[in-house]
Amino acid sequence: MRTQTVPLYWKVCLINGAVFLAGTVALLFFPVSVSRRPLVSEAVVLTLGLTVMLVLNALLLRASLAPIDRVVRQMAKVDLLEPGQRLPGGAGGPGGHLVASFNAMLDRLESERSSSDARALAAEEEERHRIARELHDEVGQQLTVVLLGLKQVQQRAPAELVDELELVRESARAGLDDVRRVARELRPGVLDDLGLHSALAALATGFSAHGGATVRRSIAPGLPALPPATELVVYRVAQEALTNAARHARATSVELTLQRLGDRVVLGVEDDGRGLPAGASGAGVRGMRERARSVGGVLELTGSPGKGTRVRLSVPVEAT
Repeated sequence: MRTQTVPLYWKVCLINGAVFLAGTVALLFFPVSVSRRPLVSEAVVLTLGLTVMLVLNALLLRASLAPIDRVVRQMAKVDLLEPGQRLPGGAGGPGGHLVASFNAMLDRLESERSSSDARALAAEEEERHRIARELHDEVGQQLTVVLLGLKQVQQRAPAELVDELELVRESARAGLDDVRRVARELRPGVLDDLGLHSALAALATGFSAHGGATVRRSIAPGLPALPPATELVVYRVAQEALTNAARHARATSVELTLQRLGDRVVLGVEDDGRGLPAGASGAGVRGMRERARSVGGVLELTGSPGKGTRVRLSVPVEAT
């Protein structure tokens, strides 16, 4: 059976009543009186008595109300994107129960948000997969047919039209390459077929080849196998970090590393770009944090204007 505690309202009333009762008893049993014209000694006695009553009242109320102030301050600054923000417990009474309830509420909110993020990210990946498949199967095949048709037309066309048809074929071929590249970015097949190591290598090579910054990669050998969902998160964070380095930071050189530190695998992406602006919290950064949190990972962004940016993602290694 749950223990019934005294409501905070009645506890405050009882504390104040006890203090005033103590003051009344003191006036009854101690030879203290006040003249019609109060003397200095009488004023001193009354002042001391009032001071003792106020201090005693404050000390008794502090134990009950101080936890409430801590909860109010924590509620004003709590951020669900930064999990683990809890108030120290251990105190009894209504304040202690309030702190425990507040921490339990944060546990539930973080758990529900993590589950919601995981479902949203799974749906997003499924939609990416569908769009990539349609691009590859529908648009890619249609462009291939166009290329074959242009080739046949070019063989039968008059000599003065051959060069123009060749330009059209080159444009169609470039469009087909772009469609295939977008499909690979939407759904990295190499990640499913060859694993995270090869997928990151292909990502870095493709990033450098398409006008991005020069990427130096260092992937430690013998890394433990990660769950497919975790591998996808590592890949997506690396992809977003490289994109930000080229699009926003205007970096010319990026270093990508993947290694094991203790019971975690750590991805690092460091660039020499313009640096991280103060209070940076765009959609890309929020997306990376949500992905990291969905697999129990921790994302850290460091940097300052003019000194580049470093993205560090650490994900747990499952025990085998």
